[in-house]
Amino acid sequence: MSRSSLDNKLDAILARRDELSALMAEGEGGDYAALGRELASLEPVVEQVMAYRKALADRDDARALLDEAGNDNEMRALAQEELQDLRTQLPDAERALALQLLPKDAADARPAMLEIRAGTGGDEAALFAGDLLRMYQRYADEQGWKMEIISASASEQGGYKEVIASVNGTGVFAKLKFESGVHRVQRVPATEAAGRIHTSAATVAVLPEVEDVDVEIRTEDLKIDTYRSSGAGGQYVNMTDSAVRITHLPTGVVATCQDERSQLKNRVKAMAYLRAKLYDLELQKQNDEVASERRGQIGSGDRSERIRTYNFPQNRISDHRIGMTLYKLDQYLDGDLYELVDAMTMADQSQKLHAIEAN
Repeated sequence: MSRSSLDNKLDAILARRDELSALMAEGEGGDYAALGRELASLEPVVEQVMAYRKALADRDDARALLDEAGNDNEMRALAQEELQDLRTQLPDAERALALQLLPKDAADARPAMLEIRAGTGGDEAALFAGDLLRMYQRYADEQGWKMEIISASASEQGGYKEVIASVNGTGVFAKLKFESGVHRVQRVPATEAAGRIHTSAATVAVLPEVEDVDVEIRTEDLKIDTYRSSGAGGQYVNMTDSAVRITHLPTGVVATCQDERSQLKNRVKAMAYLRAKLYDLELQKQNDEVASERRGQIGSGDRSERIRTYNFPQNRISDHRIGMTLYKLDQYLDGDLYELVDAMTMADQSQKLHAIEAN
């Protein structure tokens, strides 16, 4: 991008910030909450715009001071030192601005549906699925998010064969979207008398929740069944057919909910889950058609891809997409996901920035 076109873009951002501030101050412009969200999203961009322009202005001032120094060696030395410092700082300011100007994932600010399924490994995989659910629950609590179970199939030995939860809060999808994929665990099961390490796995999928307007679902394309709940909570509702299963006939996508005692509430939650799955299906189709650069995750985007290994004997967690290994598995399982979440976000941003620079 040329300097003039960049300046025009930055001017437009500042002008839009001023326009939104004026509209909110006057109480005009339609949806006040939507204006507030847009203004809040612009603030970090504006901050980097101002920092970048200040760095440019300081550099120009230092150059002018150097020109004016003439034969004043002391003044020239000070100007040259300041100019050198600014030449070092300016690339950092440019990169920070470029990251803020990257196209944002429209779903980043949305709540999410979290799916965890036991994979290879039988009972041990189900136990691991339960560990992952508790890990995400603790992380959600730390973030001030609200997590609700939509549907669960418990295993006989504990844990879950499958569990689906909704997660509501600020920036949920942005922070959880890189969790999608196969999570592998290496540990000695409690039932293993010989102390041998077993390997099992669970799959995680994170889908952004969507509004009715995002996905068109025709009533005639739905098959809705009701049945009696089972598992956790079932004892309270087993006298009525309160659980709901909704099948989207054109795609075969199925959504169920048995968490609530009310059939109506279960139907509402199942529809929300169905919309999220259909929206994700459409996004995957678009990604397959138009890009290899990004397919929902860093890497190929294939949810069968092994993304992370949890090694209990070594207290080690390794993310295979970015080659990052931490020896703090115990803390991670206790909800301390921050370091890996930040690393994945930075890797994704760097990948996008590199793609733009390459073009």
